Amino acid sequence: MAKTNQGKCSYCGGIFGKTAMKRHVNGCKSRGPVVPEDKRFCILVQGKYSPEYWMYLSISETSTLADLDDFLRSIWLECCGHLSAFEINRTHFTSDPNSSYREKGMNHKLKNVLDVGMEFTHLYDFGSTTELKLKVISMEAGAKRQKKIEVMAKNLPPHIECSECGDAAVELCCECMWAGTGWLCDKCAKTHECGEEMLLPVVNSPRVGVCGYTGG
Repeated sequence: MAKTNQGKCSYCGGIFGKTAMKRHVNGCKSRGPVVPEDKRFCILVQGKYSPEYWMYLSISETSTLADLDDFLRSIWLECCGHLSAFEINRTHFTSDPNSSYREKGMNHKLKNVLDVGMEFTHLYDFGSTTELKLKVISMEAGAKRQKKIEVMAKNLPPHIECSECGDAAVELCCECMWAGTGWLCDKCAKTHECGEEMLLPVVNSPRVGVCGYTGG
């Protein structure tokens, strides 16, 4: 897989690296006039083991962990209704809490569990787990007409070459991927020995090729 840290600003369309994007998004003039009383966290989300997949989110401080969980599922993760959890300061906030394990639910507002500079994790599917790493970058005033959760910027799809011929890959074999191969162009996918039932589409997500995920 070709690694990249380039991403696109959702407001102005500018292309920046991951670090430069952090400086750009909150001050992007295309966001429009701000509303000082609308306090929002800027959060960097990335694949823990695949950091080439990343995005900056603007999210209201009154949103809940459940809101953030739903958003992450819809844009990057959801395939079969698996359980999920946040780990924040060694406390687990889960979609199906078990009090005997001292787990908490996700109905907590972000302003009560997060602070600027804090790092935490999100796990989706406790079998074939996709783990995300999140960091609270800043607290900023929101812009007019912003949604409760909004993608400020997101990585450009990594260019991935077909393992067999070098053309752009569009499918991934769920069997061969564990050996570091199985990325296939459309032509090579048609003749791949594992069969088309083992193929999943190449999508711009850290859950690519896992379980039944086909894209958000």
